[in-house]
Amino acid sequence: MKVLCFSDLHRDKDAALRLVEMSKGADVVIGAGDFANQHQGLADTLEILRAIELPSFLVPGNGETVDELADASREWKSAVVLHGNGTTATTSTGSVELWGVGGGIPVTPFGAWSYDFDEESGAEMLAGCPSGGILVVHSPPINTVDHDSSGRIRGSQSIRDCVERCSPKLVVCGHIHSDWGKQVSVGDSLVVNAGPSGVIVDVDV
Repeated sequence: MKVLCFSDLHRDKDAALRLVEMSKGADVVIGAGDFANQHQGLADTLEILRAIELPSFLVPGNGETVDELADASREWKSAVVLHGNGTTATTSTGSVELWGVGGGIPVTPFGAWSYDFDEESGAEMLAGCPSGGILVVHSPPINTVDHDSSGRIRGSQSIRDCVERCSPKLVVCGHIHSDWGKQVSVGDSLVVNAGPSGVIVDVDV
């Protein structure tokens, strides 16, 4: 199964147009949050992305809430918003279970506008994650693709614990801009900080 992964568009219409083109070579699309800028302009990119007719799975970033994302993506008929829940993607190449949790985990230093959760809340929302599927999160697992521009680790312990417990085939995240495009492995799990340029990953199903 070819999975197009992206994150952190932040209202970048040109990037959204490129992703629509890239999707022609994929089976499934995953958007790991931050379509908006501080709750502004959420429709800017979603109006473009809704041209994608493939099964598409989205989580909110820390720049939009789950309710805002669900409302804004209502016209994107093939898109499903996940946050503390899961679903199954079925394509001609097979089926895979997905689980999604959005927002900033742990709480960011950005202030009241940021859609954030503490590690305890993160662990609760990740509790139902199945084994061997695809985990979609906005924040990276700690000590993976989560190094900020100063080199400080900014990821989530609860997400890392989930990855180690459930061994998803693929973890798609974003949030930490300085590690966009980077990939690491945690056990048998590939962790991808997708970024707005997007990347297509082959997943065995």
